[in-house]
Amino acid sequence: MGREIPDGIASAVRDSVLAVGVRRTTLTDVARRAGVSRMTLYRLVPDVETLLLDVLTRDLGELLTEIEAGVARRRSARSRLVALTVEAARRLPDEPLFQRVLDVDPELLLPYLTDRIGSTQRLALARVRRVIAEGHVDRSIRHANPDLMATSLLLTVMPWIVSARLLDDVGREAALDELERGLDGWLRP
Repeated sequence: MGREIPDGIASAVRDSVLAVGVRRTTLTDVARRAGVSRMTLYRLVPDVETLLLDVLTRDLGELLTEIEAGVARRRSARSRLVALTVEAARRLPDEPLFQRVLDVDPELLLPYLTDRIGSTQRLALARVRRVIAEGHVDRSIRHANPDLMATSLLLTVMPWIVSARLLDDVGREAALDELERGLDGWLRP
């Protein structure tokens, strides 16, 4: 993400998407809600989809920072990475903006599941790579190519995030417990 989206504009994007979905959200609507001109938005982004993806990336970054702070006291990097991944898989599907995209415009996510790595995924990959490197240093994570491990972890957890609504609350927690056990075993030296 190369753009810094001001808070007021990010809030306006969220409000508009939650109200009418992505396809019916316009830069004019976002500008009105944010109290800025359309030209201000056009200087910032080329279209609504780009603006939404930038806001989703920003929101995910904030969520990951919050989760990382919550798991920072765990002793090993493996423990931190597993907890970070499972907590992200638990919380991201419940984020209102993410839910709304899945509800009314799920096709927007398809390219990022099948064709390319987007900025939101690159943000997650960078954080995962960092913790994997820490795990190599503290020897809590088996030694392997950090880029390959990070990408494999991302590809493993993405279906858990986009398909979370397939499980009821009890099933979802049990499935997340299984994800935790699987990741811990996979990362273990």
